[in-house]
Amino acid sequence: MSAIQYRLIKKEKHTGARLGEIITPHGTFPTPMFMPVGTLATVKTISPEELKEMGAGVILSNTYHLWLRPGDELVKKAGGLHKFMNWDQPILTDSGGFQVFSLSDMRNIEEEGVHFRNHLNGAKLFLSPEKAIQIQNNLGSDIMMSFDECPPFDESYDYVKKSVERTSRWALRGLNAHQNPESQGLFGIVQGAGFEDLRKQSARDLVSMDFPGYSIGGLSVGEPKEEMNRVLDFTTPLLPENKPRYLMGVGTADSLIDGVIRGIDMFDCVLPTRIARNGTCMTHSGRLVVKNAQFAEDFRPLDEKCDCYVCKNYTRAYIRHLIKCDETFGIRLTSYHNLYFLIQLMKNVREAIMNDNLLEFREAFFEEYGFNKENAKAF
Repeated sequence: MSAIQYRLIKKEKHTGARLGEIITPHGTFPTPMFMPVGTLATVKTISPEELKEMGAGVILSNTYHLWLRPGDELVKKAGGLHKFMNWDQPILTDSGGFQVFSLSDMRNIEEEGVHFRNHLNGAKLFLSPEKAIQIQNNLGSDIMMSFDECPPFDESYDYVKKSVERTSRWALRGLNAHQNPESQGLFGIVQGAGFEDLRKQSARDLVSMDFPGYSIGGLSVGEPKEEMNRVLDFTTPLLPENKPRYLMGVGTADSLIDGVIRGIDMFDCVLPTRIARNGTCMTHSGRLVVKNAQFAEDFRPLDEKCDCYVCKNYTRAYIRHLIKCDETFGIRLTSYHNLYFLIQLMKNVREAIMNDNLLEFREAFFEEYGFNKENAKAF
């Protein structure tokens, strides 16, 4: 039996949305779910206890960064990533492929793998499908990702076709190198940029390999949201209904809802904690930049409709004061709130699926959130 199992609980009547749960060696979490990102074995400024408190059922860590620091062998000696970071619930690790292709200007892609330079010190490195799997085996995550190439969305058809074919070959190599299939589930990653036939080819190749779950990669990389939804419309139905579907790198409220409508079960993104460090908060009425002068004497919570710890206990004026004074506690508070906001959003989405009213929920949420075509960058 695979280490990862998906149980479908209900399909929404009017959309492709699915209510389900994913069973892993470190517990079960409900879907659809947003995963906080703990790049270096920590979600920035947030403790494992706080993540549990806000309902984070699974978190993501980064293979590339943990390989460089502190090293996957050290994490293995510590008893694996769960013990190392004191997190006893599910962990997903990405393959490192996105970082290799996005952080390093000096890289050389070969059939064997990718030669590139360490973004920290310039040292020469090499990452292959086998090496990416070995690192993740050492980390001991519940869900692992295949090593893939993530080409730019606007790359030429010919290049993307060759890239998709290489990614399929790399996926098979990674599958063959996987040492712990009984305790770690390996997902395939569908690529193909905006080309429907290449997405179909990629999905067909990967589904034939019978992975326990599938990711959709190469989206949320700068393309318009309408384009991302167009690709999801024809890509998600290509994936098995009895296995998890994961859209990589998506974390805006509107895209989470639109992804769920198109049958996605899992999402991740650094967005909520990254913008929190600049004093930007997600609220039911849209983006709020709490460090702005207008909030200096505003003694309301960040979001009057939010029941998180931060909104129950602290004011906009106080949080603004902390951030303006470079006090770390201010960043902790905004980070906590933003993560809670998205995790709670997914809880409300799951409830809407159960009640078969997801489209009505979307309309009401978007109207309050201030999201429209003229304000396409709203959170």
